[in-house]
Amino acid sequence: MTATTQRPAGQAPRLPFARPNILEIAPLYDVLRREAPITLVTTPAGDPAWLVTAYSEARQIFGDKRFGRSHPQPQRASRITHAALQDGPTGDFETEEREHTRMRRLLAPAFSAARMRRLGTRIEELTARCLDDMQAARDADPDAPVNLHEFLSFPLPVLVICELLGVPYEDRQRFRNLSERVGRIDGGADAQLAMREFKEYTAGLAERKRRDPAPDVISDLVTAQTTDPTLGDDEVSRLAAGLIFAGHETTSTRIDLGTLLLLADLSRRDRFVADPEGEVAATVEEILRITAPGGLGLLRYAHDDVEVGGVTIARGDAVIISSNAANRDATVFADPADFDVDRKPNVHLAFGHGAHVCIGANLARTELRTVFPALLRRFPGLRLAVPVDRIEVHANRLTGAVDEVPVLW
Repeated sequence: MTATTQRPAGQAPRLPFARPNILEIAPLYDVLRREAPITLVTTPAGDPAWLVTAYSEARQIFGDKRFGRSHPQPQRASRITHAALQDGPTGDFETEEREHTRMRRLLAPAFSAARMRRLGTRIEELTARCLDDMQAARDADPDAPVNLHEFLSFPLPVLVICELLGVPYEDRQRFRNLSERVGRIDGGADAQLAMREFKEYTAGLAERKRRDPAPDVISDLVTAQTTDPTLGDDEVSRLAAGLIFAGHETTSTRIDLGTLLLLADLSRRDRFVADPEGEVAATVEEILRITAPGGLGLLRYAHDDVEVGGVTIARGDAVIISSNAANRDATVFADPADFDVDRKPNVHLAFGHGAHVCIGANLARTELRTVFPALLRRFPGLRLAVPVDRIEVHANRLTGAVDEVPVLW
């Protein structure tokens, strides 16, 4: 029995749920986790899906190969959003696992821990450049707050992903606009148009790399086509667009939210300032656990009938795994709503779990472990210019991004 036949979509709570502010998740998640950790909801697109809010069930589904991004009958699949990413099924049902393994093998060297360590020095240099720009903005108008998002949180991940992938930094405003459009959950036709434009853009980059290769990821993809004829131009352009979006949007949001968390309680800031090198690793993991970048979750479809947590999820049913809710499960994390850098172990699911764990996890950690010590060494008196409750939440974006983090020092 499918989600559609078990309960009409109109009777189920509709995502995204209202949240108090950018640093908290919707209270309804706690209610659902206690009463129905796997429950039917209505997606922003108006279709039924199972929402998973408990840690054990989320971890189980992440690691179960009977769940994937493809669908046995794509035309009948529940739609999740009207964005151009995470809107519905992707990939071929018969070959998804094989294709996933192939792409992980292809991309793994670019995102390896060793590669990230080598990239670390360059990230330090890029961070210093962004902090110089912050100081210049402050010097130009000492009485005005500086928007940390505009001078640090957005440009730094863009600089890094441009360098890693081989994307011209001067194109940043172009793909910033495209990223915002493809990631709007209510984007509809414009989101799809933006994705086509994004793929055309990355296809042009790939063609340039084909003529003039460089030590970057897009050149690696183009080179791989010479030995793997099944790696078509459309797949290369789609993959490159996805890496650009994920590589800067998600990390940008984590820098914003991590800064807000550290500055929301100045005792946290002061503790970090006193020993940034000693505090940074645990602080970053707690930021990853407790921050809630978006109001949805990660999409999977059941490839077989699967029983999870006493609920039978039928073949073809959509499942939305809320890592945000799972990371605040009191059966796993003591005082889960508290920001606690002494939390051990911190087994959060911010990057997923199992074979499909986020391939960019090492890159994100490297950037975050670089940016927060550099920021608070440079500006130890950094403080928010407005209360957290006044920071606007963009609920219509997949990443739940903010555009302003006004700070003073």
